[in-house]
Amino acid sequence: MSELHDLTATELARLIRTRQLSAVEVLQAHLDRIEQVNPRVNAVVTLAAERALDAAKAADAARPEEADRPLHGLPVAHKDLVDTAGIRTTYGSPLFAGHVPDQDDLIVRRLRAAGAITVGKTNTPEFGTGSHTVNEVFGATRNPYDLTKSAGGSSGGAAAALATGMVPLADGSDMGGSLRNPASFCNVVGLRPTPGRVPDLSDTAAWFTLAVSGPMARTVEDVTLMLGVVAGFDRRSPYAIKEVFAPEPEEGVAGLRVAWSPDLGGLPVDARTAAVTATAPAVFERLGAHVELADPDLTGAEEAFRTYRAWYYLLAHGDKTELGPNTAWNVEQGRGVTGADLVRAEVARSALYQRMAAFWDTYDILIAPVSQVPPFPVEQPYVTEINGEPLPDYLTWMRSAYWVSALHAPAASVPAGFTPDGLPVGVQIVGPPFEDARVLRVARAFEQATGHGLRRPPLGDGL
Repeated sequence: MSELHDLTATELARLIRTRQLSAVEVLQAHLDRIEQVNPRVNAVVTLAAERALDAAKAADAARPEEADRPLHGLPVAHKDLVDTAGIRTTYGSPLFAGHVPDQDDLIVRRLRAAGAITVGKTNTPEFGTGSHTVNEVFGATRNPYDLTKSAGGSSGGAAAALATGMVPLADGSDMGGSLRNPASFCNVVGLRPTPGRVPDLSDTAAWFTLAVSGPMARTVEDVTLMLGVVAGFDRRSPYAIKEVFAPEPEEGVAGLRVAWSPDLGGLPVDARTAAVTATAPAVFERLGAHVELADPDLTGAEEAFRTYRAWYYLLAHGDKTELGPNTAWNVEQGRGVTGADLVRAEVARSALYQRMAAFWDTYDILIAPVSQVPPFPVEQPYVTEINGEPLPDYLTWMRSAYWVSALHAPAASVPAGFTPDGLPVGVQIVGPPFEDARVLRVARAFEQATGHGLRRPPLGDGL
């Protein structure tokens, strides 16, 4: 048998359920792996080992009906933006460095109800701001494929923990690419679900649809398993999806109409990233899909995303002082948003949605780059230029992800290959709104046809 930390969540769940492995054995294997590799990667920033061991012992003593839960006995890590009762949650901010919530967020409750065991918290930039995981509380998370590079963000700790076998499952969140970019940078799978598929509860921004929570794992099958647990209706969310999520019974992509957009209509893309993602269309053609070069008209995505993001940051963080530079910049942008700006953003996003509805009449799936660059130096705060084109701020290099965020659509990052110097690159698979199962079906077909996700980081056992 492979090392336990190398096994997928689906395999581990089966072995625990059939009592070929105990939950304690599985947990200890992952705790050992955390001790072995985390000092170099800095992905897990708060460890709940004693509490997790107690939970694992209880899982092994559970009644048969309890042991039949889908994630029974599986270790899971939560992003440090997610509230966990009794476990430190800092949001990557010095303002909350000692904060311990007294309640779990909904996604944590659902994972626990399905039998998952909380191992700890994964690193994130301050309040999840930015696609590079670094903060003043814990420092930077390093890319396990090259420790001198960024793991992406803002779910960078989750992605690095998964890639190195510290956990088989992790949750994340995504406003402008935070489930997709770190998955691309770390050669794992991240799904941005359709907004409302995994409800987020809020007393102050209940109608905000740009930010979503979702699953990350090393395989599409494991992401699908986790989504089945965390998805589901909750009446406290005004746009929660009532339909029960279920994977599509069909296999493969034969006959699907696939639009291939190498740069989403003219965005600068680093040549190394472009070379890897350009191999994806041929994979889909070999699998029987009908692939066409086609750029969706994403006019208005930039204005809509930036306006609503700025508005949200003022709402969420406008009362805080001593913010980091990226969060403070977003708040200041929010202070400048006017009623007329919101009108233009709403009109732009509505027109965009209707144009994309027509696009989805023609195509079943859109494939494109996740990120416009491969992993960059970990000391670099953000990407400042692509192909010689200067970028005005820390957001701009992630347009390939945040334009998609404005579409109210599901999108996955799936391993697509490596640059010549061994850095991972993902391909973005986007589907029509509410077609999360289709996206996962296509992602799994691509994953199985290529096998890129099987290439583990070059972190040996002698660390």
